[in-house]
Amino acid sequence: MFDIGAEELLAIVIVAIIVIGPKDMPMAMRTAGRWIGKVRRMSSHFRSGLDAMVREAELEEMEKKWQAQNKKIMEENPDSAEMTALDGEKAAPTGTDSDAKAALPAPDAASAEARVEATAKTPEKPDTSGTTKDPS
Repeated sequence: MFDIGAEELLAIVIVAIIVIGPKDMPMAMRTAGRWIGKVRRMSSHFRSGLDAMVREAELEEMEKKWQAQNKKIMEENPDSAEMTALDGEKAAPTGTDSDAKAALPAPDAASAEARVEATAKTPEKPDTSGTTKDPS
């Protein structure tokens, strides 16, 4: 960034020792270190803010492109309005309820029987409340 070589750094240290003095030099170095740390934190905060603004602008631009492309596709293919945006499955027909029921697949009898058997095999949980139930 500043491209300070060893000779320049040595000259700065000698001038600092002469001007500040060797007795106050540690305190001056601590103060300089604090200021440098603050400047670095502020610059990184500023940089991250700019990066976030650039990302948001790029996302908005991409979203506009996607919306324009989606609109173009929808105009070219009017039949695609029956498709859902997320999973690509056909939406329910827009006709009567009997048409919608006819479009649904029949339930699998074997899987229904398996669910009933699995439910029957699960043991009931014992009563752990500590109270006795009156069977009458």
